[in-house]
Amino acid sequence: MDSIYFDYLVLPLLIFMARICDVSLDTIRVIMVSRGYRKYAPLIGFFQVLIWIITITRIMENLDNWLTYIAYAAGFGMGTYIGMRIEEKIAMGYELLRIITRTEVDDLVSVLRQKGYTVTSVVGEGKNGAVGIVFLILKRKVTREVIAIVKQYNPKAYYTIEDIRFVADPTYLQPTKTQYK
Repeated sequence: MDSIYFDYLVLPLLIFMARICDVSLDTIRVIMVSRGYRKYAPLIGFFQVLIWIITITRIMENLDNWLTYIAYAAGFGMGTYIGMRIEEKIAMGYELLRIITRTEVDDLVSVLRQKGYTVTSVVGEGKNGAVGIVFLILKRKVTREVIAIVKQYNPKAYYTIEDIRFVADPTYLQPTKTQYK
């Protein structure tokens, strides 16, 4: 009875949890490599593959147990989701926020600068005439806060967000302490 309990409940649960860890680490590793944080990727990859080898060995030892297959696949899906959530919480790196608006951008630019953000604004020509274009390079952790400011001062503004792989002088972009008041 104990063997059945282990084989059909405990083992699939362990495989599910191991796969979540394995795939979460893999997701974070890939994102770190793509964002230029290459020194951490090999260490993360070591633990990710170690977990995978242990997990796949247990599955191969229990080929007649279809629940291990389901647990493996479910762990993959859940691990991908959890890995993305973890990376979102860590919010490493920088993003380019580009704001395009048909209304005057002076008030928005002024507020952003008062809050300590480094802002570049230019006048452009859109389909229906002049537009204001505002550029900010931000730490990913503050992007949502800046978008909330944009929506408050110009709710009809169009904006895009792009990941940035490298910033030459990130100290230039550091907001002043007034941003955190």
